[in-house]
Amino acid sequence: MTTTTLAAPKEQSCQTLLASGHTACTGCGEALAAKLVLGAAGPNIIVTDATGCLEVFTTRFPQSSWEVPFIHSLFENSAAVASGVEVALKALGRQNEAKVIAQGGDGGTADIGLQALSGMLERGHDILYVCYDNEAYMNTGVQRSGLTPFDCMTTTSPCGELSWGNKHNKKDMPSIAAAHGIPYVATASVAFPKDIENKVKKALSITGPKYMQIHSPCPLGWRSNPQLTIKVAKLAVQTGLYPVFEMENGKVTKVRKITTPKTPVEEYLKIQGRFAHLFKSPKGKEEIQKIQEIADRNIEKYGLA
Repeated sequence: MTTTTLAAPKEQSCQTLLASGHTACTGCGEALAAKLVLGAAGPNIIVTDATGCLEVFTTRFPQSSWEVPFIHSLFENSAAVASGVEVALKALGRQNEAKVIAQGGDGGTADIGLQALSGMLERGHDILYVCYDNEAYMNTGVQRSGLTPFDCMTTTSPCGELSWGNKHNKKDMPSIAAAHGIPYVATASVAFPKDIENKVKKALSITGPKYMQIHSPCPLGWRSNPQLTIKVAKLAVQTGLYPVFEMENGKVTKVRKITTPKTPVEEYLKIQGRFAHLFKSPKGKEEIQKIQEIADRNIEKYGLA
């Protein structure tokens, strides 16, 4: 009987681990985030990925941009498939040959895939789960997800005379993950590549389940200038609307502080068409103030200022 071994460690850039030539939109934050994750993780990984933009634009038959073992799962079960891979590696005595990374978008993580993710975390699988958070179901038509921000306009949370858009607050997935008693939870942003790299490496050095959520602007769904992807991402952090932090064993251990002076949320909202309706009516100022209060609560909760 013959056996195969995974590729020996070697120096390889993140550009080659997620090869160019995929069909992501110009300025896609998710493509950048995935490239950074793979570059930090290195070649000795096995990746699962839920149905969504990332899977679609990197695996257009008969080609693939993935230079590592890659498994496309259903929308809801990336974490479950990754759990099977991790258990199989242990059963074969090959768990030291590769790390397992499960991936999903915000819809495949916080909504459709939440049950499978919860099971993975509860069972204690040695897996890093990465949520690429572009705040809506972008691949299927920009529908609202559990991670869509308050007052954001999507195709299923339209604005109009009776609505300012999404009426629900963004689901606190990092806290939900941490509530499972896992050793490591982190948020990150494509605006800070080195931070992503450091957190991925740290997560993979920890045994057990890990959860990482990366803010990944989508110019198409957010109706923002593709050239401003990094600026948009930075403003989300600078306003306090997207706190960047680490949690270890349920406690916040590190945060990215907001530089002085704090940026008002208007600066973030006004460069995205998905919030344009808030600036077309005098009553929109009241809604913007509500969003500012969300940012202020984040700043206070995580000690960002």
